[in-house]
Amino acid sequence: MQNDQILLFALLFVFFALLVWGRIRYDLVAAGALATAVLAGLIEPEHAFVGFGHPAVIIIGLVLVVSRGLLNSGAVEALARALISADRSTGTHVGLVSLAGAALSAVINNVAALALLMNIDMEAARKAGRPPGRTLMALSFATILGGMITLIGTPPNIVIAQYRAQALGTPYAMFDFAPVGLLVTLAGIAFVATIGWRLIPYDTSPAKTLDEETSSLFVAEAKPKPGSDLIGQPVADLYPRANEFNIVILGLVRRGKRLPGFARTEKIAKSDRLVLEGDPRSIEEFMGAAKLDYSGSEKHGGLAGSSLVLQEMIVPDGADVEGRTAADLRLQYRHGVTLLGISRQGKRFRERVQHLGISAGDVLLLLGPDFRLAEIGNRLGILPLANRSHNVVQRSKALLAILLFALAIGGSIVGWGSLAVMLLACVAAYAAFGIVSGREIYEAVEWKVIVLVACLIPLSTALETSGGTALIANLIVGQTGGWPLWVVLLLLMAVTMTLSDFLNNVATALIAAPIAIDIARSFGSAPDPFLMGVAVASSCAFLTPIGHKNNTIIMGPGGYRFGDYWRLGLPLEILVLAVGVPAILYFWPL
Repeated sequence: MQNDQILLFALLFVFFALLVWGRIRYDLVAAGALATAVLAGLIEPEHAFVGFGHPAVIIIGLVLVVSRGLLNSGAVEALARALISADRSTGTHVGLVSLAGAALSAVINNVAALALLMNIDMEAARKAGRPPGRTLMALSFATILGGMITLIGTPPNIVIAQYRAQALGTPYAMFDFAPVGLLVTLAGIAFVATIGWRLIPYDTSPAKTLDEETSSLFVAEAKPKPGSDLIGQPVADLYPRANEFNIVILGLVRRGKRLPGFARTEKIAKSDRLVLEGDPRSIEEFMGAAKLDYSGSEKHGGLAGSSLVLQEMIVPDGADVEGRTAADLRLQYRHGVTLLGISRQGKRFRERVQHLGISAGDVLLLLGPDFRLAEIGNRLGILPLANRSHNVVQRSKALLAILLFALAIGGSIVGWGSLAVMLLACVAAYAAFGIVSGREIYEAVEWKVIVLVACLIPLSTALETSGGTALIANLIVGQTGGWPLWVVLLLLMAVTMTLSDFLNNVATALIAAPIAIDIARSFGSAPDPFLMGVAVASSCAFLTPIGHKNNTIIMGPGGYRFGDYWRLGLPLEILVLAVGVPAILYFWPL
């Protein structure tokens, strides 16, 4: 073993140990490892930052932005709500929500897919009187499985595809992962829906949605859209749908005055205003489902206007707005911002929102472009609450967002441009049509992952060029001499899968991919089965909450402990190996 190999192995050992330890952010660990390698002479200084221009890094960033655009447009919201209901049995619910999660994860980032479905799943659990931990782990695992189906479904697939281009001359195409990924995903979902969910330990505390845990209840006003089928219907006809979104309809405003009681028998007129009570996200979703608009929507172009944000802001003592009303402040005319609702320590009030005197301690629900919300906070002396902003879904642009995305994918397939170029064109179109704002483009990119991948690419290359990966491959080949090749593939996948349970899956793929190529060359075999094996295995992090971000996200809401994941995760990983190895050998022969 040469000196540079010894140094690289030692550096990678420390890197992996720090990742498992988890006390230091993984992007800082990766950056420190890269800097150490350059200073030690293991990587040439001019090659230190080539990873930031690598196609894999660019595609990962663009996929995250496209995912934000698809969420902003509501393109996946209707599908999710149609598949999730509190009336179904637990097994049926788990099967449907898992299918929805896997399908979404195949085309958008799997963290975004979980974020969309998680709150809906928890709402269904609350209505069914079911602990959320009963189903959340199944949903998380399904979103991880679904990412295997396409090139853009999960970062390891992107890494493997670009590594194949570097090693063999051509990358994997968009749907080259589908035959194996789809079989593994369907088998995993079938297991989770029939047997697996019964293995999940869970907290017996009642379910709360994320908005219920973090947001106040607001009183807000909404109006029917022009030509809405709500016009002429009694208010009571909206109660079932309002209940579905945890909204209380408090009454009706007509000709500027609140009608007595709840006005449940009054028929809605086009100039009426419905008085709603609920958390911000539920209010926004109910308005979209019931085809309602907020007062003053014409100032923003309605819910179909440019990218808008709902922001909760608290009124401190001595603020300029104290004792004044939204009508006095003329927020829409002067600042381009709408006061959508007010929360006052859970109290209900009969005054109209626009004419209610604002008091210290009130939480205001303001709607407008994000830059205007920041300005008005400074001008009026009100303070934004951390993690209390919500993007307004532009549901009228759902079809446009889907068509632009499909055009980008189709263009990459027929050769109009590389996937990176076509996704960049899609992002530019999303920005031009107001589906994502300029600020959201940068917010959507998970920069820690970008830094991690960009820093590991030079390290992976250095390990390969120094002969380190060949050394590992020769060790595996030497220990498996005379074994059938399918056993070697199984061993490689098992080792990769175990690493992925404790390390970032991108880091696992970057290290395992060159080893897979070297093993294939040592046996004189085709490299594709081994690369596909690494792609599948590096995405399967089911034993711990630290192997994949989705598993970490559900830990608190599901009431899980660190040792709970293996109960469902271990049999699922064994199933992935049992289905994945034959599928790989069938579609990618040795």
